[in-house]
Amino acid sequence: MQFPIYLDHSATTPLDPKVLEAMLPYFTESYGNPATLYNLGMMANEAVTTAREEVANVLCASPDEIYFTSGGTESDNTCLLGVQSSFQDRSRHILTSPIEHHAISAPLERLTRAGYEIETLPVGKDGIVDLREVEKRLRKDTLLITVMHANNEIGSVQYVQEIGALCRERGVLFHTDAVQSFGKLPIDVRAMNIDMLSISAHKLYGPKGVGAMYIRRGTPLNPFQLGGEQEHGRRAGTLNVPGIVGLGKAALFASRDMESEIVRLSALRDWFITSLENSIPCLAISGSRSRRLSNNVHICVEGVAGESMLLALDAAGICAAAGSACSTGATEPSHVLKAIGIPRELAQGALRLTLGKSTNLASLEFTLDILSRTVFDLRKLSGTFQRYAT
Repeated sequence: MQFPIYLDHSATTPLDPKVLEAMLPYFTESYGNPATLYNLGMMANEAVTTAREEVANVLCASPDEIYFTSGGTESDNTCLLGVQSSFQDRSRHILTSPIEHHAISAPLERLTRAGYEIETLPVGKDGIVDLREVEKRLRKDTLLITVMHANNEIGSVQYVQEIGALCRERGVLFHTDAVQSFGKLPIDVRAMNIDMLSISAHKLYGPKGVGAMYIRRGTPLNPFQLGGEQEHGRRAGTLNVPGIVGLGKAALFASRDMESEIVRLSALRDWFITSLENSIPCLAISGSRSRRLSNNVHICVEGVAGESMLLALDAAGICAAAGSACSTGATEPSHVLKAIGIPRELAQGALRLTLGKSTNLASLEFTLDILSRTVFDLRKLSGTFQRYAT
């Protein structure tokens, strides 16, 4: 068996060797600035154009609707704050969910201080936004709905197409954070009535530090980053050509393998979830059973701290997470788990295991054995073993 056993693909993914191979020439040979007119620059510009087309094809968008950024966080911030600055004296009501990534909730907090009314849509125990609540809470002065496509912690997949249809009927802008779903789920921005969408390369075996926005043609959006006319004036700064090439190739490869990987990972995920439930007493699965990313397993274990399980897994050569990678080190239970009603005591035993290309049945069997014995030992040490014995 190959170690480490990497089960934290929602935090980041290893760079695909084929992606690296495509990137390398733009570090050393075709290193020109794509904004220049001589041959080296034109070669770089052609590579950016190709990558733009590759990303657009996965989204069923037009290449001129794709804008490259430094990653998902910049894309989210730009979409929210850029739209806000375009409508400063108009609609000031925004709808969102309580389980959004901090790259959404933090800029929304800034908008609250600027006088915007941010209304939070309720989610069920499965982490899914109730469509009836969306329809009920839409108002004449609603500017925007921002709801993530798939949650980064519990993997629940929202009814994005249905929310988009409601927005289109009411003339409301719709943004979705697709950082976790891009390359893992089919996305058609036209059919889903999405106006703005955010993605990041390193979640689909691409490089870190590069992402993109889809901005529907005609959507008002002021630039968030100033100082140049790159990206049609919507994102200033010299383009990260190797990173952009990597994003394009990662998107291309993910789209080619998406259907087969969904089938393969879903089967492994379901086997793993069933095995965990059968092996560890008083274990709860977080998130939706039916509307769930094919690679996501999120559990809460009674009477055991998530950090203790992580340390034991790490000692055995297994990489996992106690929550979102962006909130590592936080002592409070995840805002996502709070929102779906998981009690604090149970939320402290949270563990996220996310599968990927390297995951196979043998690695999950090994993980199951280590985790089962770890929970047994930790409960025995704490004197609570009898309470959780079957």
